[in-house]
Amino acid sequence: MAGSGDKAAVEWLAAVAPDPQACRWEWERNPLGVALLPAGVRWDVLILPGELGYPTLDVLTRVIDRPGPVLADFGDARMGFFVPAGTAARWLGTGVRTAGSGTWIVVPYPGRARGEVRWLVPPDGSGTLTDPGVLELAMHEAAAQLGRRQGD
Repeated sequence: MAGSGDKAAVEWLAAVAPDPQACRWEWERNPLGVALLPAGVRWDVLILPGELGYPTLDVLTRVIDRPGPVLADFGDARMGFFVPAGTAARWLGTGVRTAGSGTWIVVPYPGRARGEVRWLVPPDGSGTLTDPGVLELAMHEAAAQLGRRQGD
């Protein structure tokens, strides 16, 4: 049974689906516990390679109380940071993929760890998203740390 925070997160995520009730039904019955949701409605997703994403998340969690939702997928090869809608259309950055208006992403049911895609920072239902400027600074710091380690 999902907790009240999970229920709020489910409602927040499902609200972007063309049919929120069908989305919730799919989550409940899909053995993988995932649904396809459109990006660009309430949020976009910036997708970083895992080797940069994990250090970036580490920096973020040291400088802000709570980042927005973060997904990891496919053996931790990529991480998706939820940012405000419209960010993808303006984002310029080498090695960062974007999911914005007109794209869909695989989203796991909050509060359940199943399948290839999982939440590293689950949504809390309040609409908290990561500020793209703060994310960019965290990425720069993480890249600098990685560069220093590789130089040793």
